[in-house]
Amino acid sequence: MSKQISVAPSARRLTTSLRDIGYSFESAVADIVDNSIAAGADKIRISIDFNGLESCVAIVDNGRGMSAKAVDEAMRFGSRRTYLSQELGRYGLGLKTASLSQCRRVEVISRTNNHPIQARVLDLDFIQSVDDWVTLDYSDEDQVKAQSELLGDSPGTIVYWRKLDRLLPVKSPEGGWARRRIEALGPKLSSYLSMVFHRFLSGESPTAVSIEVNDTRLQPWDPFARDEPKTEFMGVDEFEVEHGDITDTVTMKRYLLPSRTSFSSRESFEAASGIDKWNKQQGLYIYRADRLVQWGGWSGIRTIDEHTKLGRASVDFGTSLDDAFNINVAKMRVNLPSQLRKMLTRPVNELCIAADAAYRRENAKRTPQENDFPASKGEFGGAESGETIGLALRTAAARTGNFEALNAISNLLKAEMPELAKHLGFD
Repeated sequence: MSKQISVAPSARRLTTSLRDIGYSFESAVADIVDNSIAAGADKIRISIDFNGLESCVAIVDNGRGMSAKAVDEAMRFGSRRTYLSQELGRYGLGLKTASLSQCRRVEVISRTNNHPIQARVLDLDFIQSVDDWVTLDYSDEDQVKAQSELLGDSPGTIVYWRKLDRLLPVKSPEGGWARRRIEALGPKLSSYLSMVFHRFLSGESPTAVSIEVNDTRLQPWDPFARDEPKTEFMGVDEFEVEHGDITDTVTMKRYLLPSRTSFSSRESFEAASGIDKWNKQQGLYIYRADRLVQWGGWSGIRTIDEHTKLGRASVDFGTSLDDAFNINVAKMRVNLPSQLRKMLTRPVNELCIAADAAYRRENAKRTPQENDFPASKGEFGGAESGETIGLALRTAAARTGNFEALNAISNLLKAEMPELAKHLGFD
């Protein structure tokens, strides 16, 4: 009979390697915010304070808080807790891996209505010295009273990041460059969280949340500029996706944003460009349980193009399809299931045709130049006018949901009247 042999990994080595699984500062904070929302918080405050080597980041929420047992479980790598349907957590790693990707010391202070304050420390330097999976309980120490003042008399949780080795420069961590670097984190984080959690901030999600960064309340950033009068909603599509014995619905909503001159103001146009600007912000915005996990680009369906930058679409899936979407630990990347990618191809192409037409209309608003001569006319008239008609037909078909019918017509023309099909740009 074979015997079991325990081969527990080295805490020293694994904690070091887990620091580099793809988090940015912004996505690491977002992962902690996920935990706060899952704990029922409706107010989350984030502060980024520069004080040389003593600089710290604090994330404070007014959620349910945690008992001693719950705090210990939260500090475990690969928590054993069970996640509820539509809960933002996934692997039981976020608190630890997100935090340690930015710092060497994580302090968690938490209180529930019926339990005293609990305080735990996960310190990489200590783990390195003992090579064991341990945290430190400092609930009874005097410093906890001062640190927990941010909670007031209410339940909630505070996560402190200290020893910010990934954020402070190695040389001169006390100097002006270090200060500017830390102070620059706030605006970038605000823009990021305003996008990722925009449904929670706006109340569009059933869970409404207020988030502050350095005492400034965040406003939601809507990728689809739905407040703009000339934003065009192109309809809802639903797709059934199967994975193993799980079947669930994925919902897609398509939007055609206004061109620059059709926005209500220049400021609104610039704001709608997003953190990565117009070209990179076009494409699919993929949501898991109302939380944005991936944005920009067309997920392999087509490439980014200047002419289609006005097209954006939301794609929503529930947590039951996590395995199908292959969501990563940092919740920053998903892979579309192959069956879904095929189903999305038609509506994506329709959206891009409409976006291309809107872009061309915008750029056609120019004064004809002296050297602009009409194209030579063939049997069906000017080549340029033919392509314009073809583009108009494709756009109209896309916007009215008749793209498949137009495809059938174009195939018939290519077979029986190839010259006309070529003239219309259907070849």
